[in-house]
Amino acid sequence: MCKIIRWISLAAMTVTINSIAAQTNIWEGTACKKKVEMTAYIAKGGSDMAVIICPGGSYFWHDMKNEGFQVAEWLRKNGISAFVLKYRTAGTPAFVLRYRYLFRGKRYPDAQNDLKQALKIVREKAAEYGINPQRIGAMGFSAGGHLVMSSAELLPQTEKPSFVAAIYPVVTMTEECVHKRSRRALLGDNKKNNLALRRRLSLELNIPDDCPPVFLVNCMDDPIVNFRNSLLLDSALSNIKIPHTYLQYKTGGHGFGASDVKGTAESRQWKDEFLKWIKTLN
Repeated sequence: MCKIIRWISLAAMTVTINSIAAQTNIWEGTACKKKVEMTAYIAKGGSDMAVIICPGGSYFWHDMKNEGFQVAEWLRKNGISAFVLKYRTAGTPAFVLRYRYLFRGKRYPDAQNDLKQALKIVREKAAEYGINPQRIGAMGFSAGGHLVMSSAELLPQTEKPSFVAAIYPVVTMTEECVHKRSRRALLGDNKKNNLALRRRLSLELNIPDDCPPVFLVNCMDDPIVNFRNSLLLDSALSNIKIPHTYLQYKTGGHGFGASDVKGTAESRQWKDEFLKWIKTLN
């Protein structure tokens, strides 16, 4: 009897989880023969707004739990539908073996194309998800922050996210404060020194006039991505008067995502501040 009860409980739990998180391949049915997973966390009753989440990981890998699924669950609990995108990254073998000196592997613009496709799919299915297709933003952490901000810069106006949240993002590919591992992963081993490509993918150098509103967060004591990255982005956004909010915390480090225990009490304030910020958007 106990086994039967446990089985029924597990089945009920599985149904509940599946009703919250549904996974799809964003490239299924297209000419792109790649498998890129996106997991949907639909808020109960739908939501006017949605966020596509891009976890960090230096463009080599992903922090799917702390900067992906936990973030989506937090947003869903606050009435915002979320979509966790496992965009293409270079991968651990490329990091260790450096085979992209000889073979293309995964590199720019693969991740950017994945986010573009994810935005397209969520907009096309907006009615099904119960969301407003004009209010679909993108949130990224670390290298994922670079990814979402690059979509705001490089995509045509009609394809850009409605807003961007860049949390302790990688920003520059040219300045001394560059996160070299992310640059190597994004450009590829045999193109990491390409000056034109470095400039094209340096966020602070390419802010467009039609850039959507930006929510920017980082910590002064970040040991992974130099805090000056966010200073560069804040300054560039200010120079052309792009609406944005920049929160700079003294402590918190890097990689705290939506965790209730990682980082510091100071840095974890970003979640409440984000929820306040999105209410100010039209």
